[in-house]
Amino acid sequence: MIKQVPFLVFGALLSAIPPAGAESDKELQEKALKARELNQHGAMDHSAHAGAEESAGKFRGVFYGYLPCQEENCNGLKMTLSLNDKNRYLLVIQPAKPQNRESFEKGRYQWDDKNGLVVLTPNKDAPPRRLAIRDEGTLIYLSGDGKPLPGDQDRYLLERSDKANNREMHIH
Repeated sequence: MIKQVPFLVFGALLSAIPPAGAESDKELQEKALKARELNQHGAMDHSAHAGAEESAGKFRGVFYGYLPCQEENCNGLKMTLSLNDKNRYLLVIQPAKPQNRESFEKGRYQWDDKNGLVVLTPNKDAPPRRLAIRDEGTLIYLSGDGKPLPGDQDRYLLERSDKANNREMHIH
């Protein structure tokens, strides 16, 4: 009987180890989304700490767009905007022209549901960028003063990767 106890303990430990093989990114994202939905619709009351941080959190992700370009011999601007934890962002801009060179910008963002804006404040001494919030998966790039750019606003869209399903166009 004494010899069986270590075997039972060892067997219990082995059964707790997950099977070999890693989960795919998609499977992990689906689990995280389900967990988030359960937390939002579950029995727990989160109203005590709901606020700007929580609101910004539901919009985190990677947004992609192909915007018009004003430069000569430029067919457009590929933009990738990553809204990360702790209100940090990374913006990558690549002109579609000969001798294109990506530019990177890091900084902090503020998600303002009340005014329908996302304001990107770069770490370097540069003016902030503004985007209008169409919905949680779509942003519209605005001029420096926060006004709509000329023409059809659909030309200035940045769509979140899980909504647009267009990640392939930005892989180099």
